[in-house]
Amino acid sequence: MNPFQPKDAAEYGFKEVLYKKKDWVATITINRPDFYNAYSTNCLKELTTAFTDAAWDDSVGVVIFTGAGDKAFCTGGDVKEYAAYYTQKPRDYFKYMGIFAAYIESILKCGKPVICRLNGMAVGGGNESHMACDLSIMADDTYIGQIGTNVGSVACGGATQWLPIFVGDRRAREILYLNEKIKPEKALEWGLVNQVVPREKLDEACMQMAEKMLNKFPECMRYTKTSVNYWKEQVWFQTIGHARDWLTLHFSSWEPNEGMQAFVEKRKADYMGLRKIAADGGSSEFKYGPYKHTCKACGSTQLPGLHKFCGMCGAKLEG
Repeated sequence: MNPFQPKDAAEYGFKEVLYKKKDWVATITINRPDFYNAYSTNCLKELTTAFTDAAWDDSVGVVIFTGAGDKAFCTGGDVKEYAAYYTQKPRDYFKYMGIFAAYIESILKCGKPVICRLNGMAVGGGNESHMACDLSIMADDTYIGQIGTNVGSVACGGATQWLPIFVGDRRAREILYLNEKIKPEKALEWGLVNQVVPREKLDEACMQMAEKMLNKFPECMRYTKTSVNYWKEQVWFQTIGHARDWLTLHFSSWEPNEGMQAFVEKRKADYMGLRKIAADGGSSEFKYGPYKHTCKACGSTQLPGLHKFCGMCGAKLEG
């Protein structure tokens, strides 16, 4: 029995990913258009499975990676899921980052060239997913961007590592610090994409590029990808473990709670509020102050410093 026997794409029964294989090309599509193709935890698992299958299937020579609809390729992690779950149980974000890293590495280690079909915006982890791919063709009416520092996170799932390689140090800092939209012309000029085409020509351009690569020797293509990936993989594997741990710890602080809740509530985050608290000598890490109170009435300890009454027994707190 062949342990790498390919399966028909339909056999997987994915819920949040569309997967098809035809004429030597596998097409993997994030299918969450109502969420701007933000990936959920389950979606990441399905994507990893699809890329692994494409890597093992000898009847696949090229992979095209895209998003459903015409608004978004991918907008990164599902911030509503983050706000509802991972800010409540930060230790589980460590587990989530393991799933995310496996997904990114399934693209890097695919052994086949992956064309990113940018059918819509690639934002946050969507741009990190985009940069994990080998080549990129962008519709002329969309954009690329990062949002980490806007929502209380850091784009260290590929962006802080790879943007300096793609666009240079100064431009990388501009993208990561300012979180501004990068329109197609600038994306092409800065080397983030290979081509910009009218939307109606996007599929044609992707297939033309795929056909050119299919007419090359597969083993040579595989090792060429491995060799060119050297710097991307060097910085990725040197930093992703550290990033995974730091983000897990960071999710227990005020910044991600405020940033992601603001996103969910569709309001501006209170950036200056946190700055002013720190400047005035307060705690910008804990919304209700550091855990310092002890209730003399019931003996509860490590109660938030700004609380006036004990949350356990209701007694007035001193100090």
